[in-house]
Amino acid sequence: MQRLDYAADMSTRTVEWTVPRTPGTGAPEAEGLRERKKRLMRQQLSDTATQMFMERGFDAVRVTEIAEACGVSEKTVFNYFPTKESLILDRLESTMASLRTGFAEPGVSPVDAALRILDRELGDMTSWLAAQDDPARAGAMIRRFGTLIRATPSLRAHQSEMMDQFIAVAAAILAERAGMSADDPEPQIAATAVLGLWRIQFQGLSKYLDGTRTPAQVHRAVTAEVHRAAQFIDTGLSSFAAFLPGTDGRRDTDGDTGAAGGGNPHQKMGNGRLPPGGARP
Repeated sequence: MQRLDYAADMSTRTVEWTVPRTPGTGAPEAEGLRERKKRLMRQQLSDTATQMFMERGFDAVRVTEIAEACGVSEKTVFNYFPTKESLILDRLESTMASLRTGFAEPGVSPVDAALRILDRELGDMTSWLAAQDDPARAGAMIRRFGTLIRATPSLRAHQSEMMDQFIAVAAAILAERAGMSADDPEPQIAATAVLGLWRIQFQGLSKYLDGTRTPAQVHRAVTAEVHRAAQFIDTGLSSFAAFLPGTDGRRDTDGDTGAAGGGNPHQKMGNGRLPPGGARP
């Protein structure tokens, strides 16, 4: 009975806007029927797992229960997600794809690339909040998600491991652009500093999603903190940017991060749905 309850609940939460986006354009990639079915199954597994984890705690839920709730085998779950942790932090993969594209873009500084990705991510979250019947309640759900991550050692470890991977990827891309080795200190510290902006954004969401602000106000407040942090590290990174062809080591100061319409590939929240792993603080 529990399987039917979860399956019916989650089927109503599937929305079209979670179609994978082409980085930098926000346009849905073309997909066939088979790809669509796989995407929706992956989404259902992640959403069902997230709901069960938030209701009962991460460690109290077995993967076999998630599989049963979705009407599939445990093997099928692991065909889509390599680990239990990746079921709830699934959108980190989208962040990785955005990093690979954004940091390799010619003429764009590392800080600018990060700000564009972060603004798209934040825009999707606040757009989702604005679409809810009760934005304050939806914001509380996001805060609960963040609490779950912080209270679960294995999830914190998975996040930390993914962040190490992000830094390694970013350092390799920046080093290649600058004609340096990925092991050189300059690309390593540049990647570490820029990826730290994600932590600032998550902390800002935890701070400002307090139920007293509108989604637009949350967006402005979090963006202001991220830009403050970016400005702080920009001076140091400008010397490294001198190595990158086509950049002058400076960010635009007019507040335009290049995100069209506040879009964000890091979340997959839809009206009435649980927010996805990437966008969940």
